[in-house]
Amino acid sequence: MIRLYRKNSDGLEYWETWEADGKHTIHSGQAGYRGKSETVRGSLFRSSAKTIDALIAEKKKEGFYQIPNLETMIIEFTIRGRGTPEDLEKRHRLEDRMNETLGWTGLGHCDGGRIGSGTMEVRCFVVNFEIAAKSVTADLAGTEFSRFSRIYRRD
Repeated sequence: MIRLYRKNSDGLEYWETWEADGKHTIHSGQAGYRGKSETVRGSLFRSSAKTIDALIAEKKKEGFYQIPNLETMIIEFTIRGRGTPEDLEKRHRLEDRMNETLGWTGLGHCDGGRIGSGTMEVRCFVVNFEIAAKSVTADLAGTEFSRFSRIYRRD
């Protein structure tokens, strides 16, 4: 997967691509919002990989760049003691949701979590903490995950 970003007047724009089953998907938009996707297939005269390589070069000329160091965002819940099996299942559901939410809004991905000592946490790596925290808060509103205790940046 290749993820490229560019600052613009609205904040941060993303452009990303990945390959699966011989096809390349391109996904782009404004960070924090679901973007648009398209599929690139090879042709008789040009492979999809060559087309994608040319598009990546074009995007870099347009000012897109890779962000080498992502920020760590923690979503924390208060639990009793070490937690229950239900708490652990809930954490796994939240990890899946964060992969979906952060991935399709160009913000990052979830990288697991921990449970015990009175808290349950989900760790995410994001390109911009402020945009991600706002997007995640909106995404979790009205769901089983809306009662988190805090979202914070871990250095």
